[in-house]
Amino acid sequence: MMILEPVSHHNLIVIPARMQATRLPGKPLADIAGTPMIVHVWRRAVAANAGDVIVATDSGEIADAVTAAGGKAIMTRTDHASGSDRVFEAVTKADPGQRAGIIVNLQGDLPTLDPDLVTRCLAPLADPEVDIATLTAVITEPEERTNPNVVKVVGTPIADDRLRALYFTRASAPSGDGPLYHHIGIYAYRRASLERFVSLPPSPLEKREKLEQLRALEAGMRIDVAIVDTVPLGVDTPADLERARSLIAT
Repeated sequence: MMILEPVSHHNLIVIPARMQATRLPGKPLADIAGTPMIVHVWRRAVAANAGDVIVATDSGEIADAVTAAGGKAIMTRTDHASGSDRVFEAVTKADPGQRAGIIVNLQGDLPTLDPDLVTRCLAPLADPEVDIATLTAVITEPEERTNPNVVKVVGTPIADDRLRALYFTRASAPSGDGPLYHHIGIYAYRRASLERFVSLPPSPLEKREKLEQLRALEAGMRIDVAIVDTVPLGVDTPADLERARSLIAT
């Protein structure tokens, strides 16, 4: 994979990673084609050519793997309640001069990520009214419509490839004719929006649905969603890991 120099130093892409995954312990260091998964994700983030890339972690092992590959890792506290909190701590340490105006929170379990998705996630922030941007794809598999592990975006269309988010839910919604949208958990924040977000207490609907993006909506923040063609493979189980290995090996 060709890795290009970032074209912008005003964006900071942060990949939060921790060892304590419930269903796949130690997954950031899981071997995929001879390389730890977190390094695959870091390389694809760099290949997006969309800003500087750092890994935010509370694990020395993860930090060592990233730096051995030529990346930058920021050590964070062990007691963060969410990945967003870990990202914000890393941003304050990596960029104390606040040069980065936009922060991307990129999940560390997407080893087959298409780098273009990072760029697509940034696009809605061209509108100054948007606080947070994220991604979605139309659900095509019938079983995903009712799977509570597939988070749905409920939004109003504002362009052919864009929604303004009204709600996120694990339920099958909205009802009636029309597509359902599978949320993809990559976020781009204005720096001030991220700072505000992590300062807010968990909201009622966030706690009920166990979806932290609802905290932003309940606080009146605007989230726009870019519609893309496919959902990247998230590695949560041993079966996912084997699939990622087969995809990268081919």
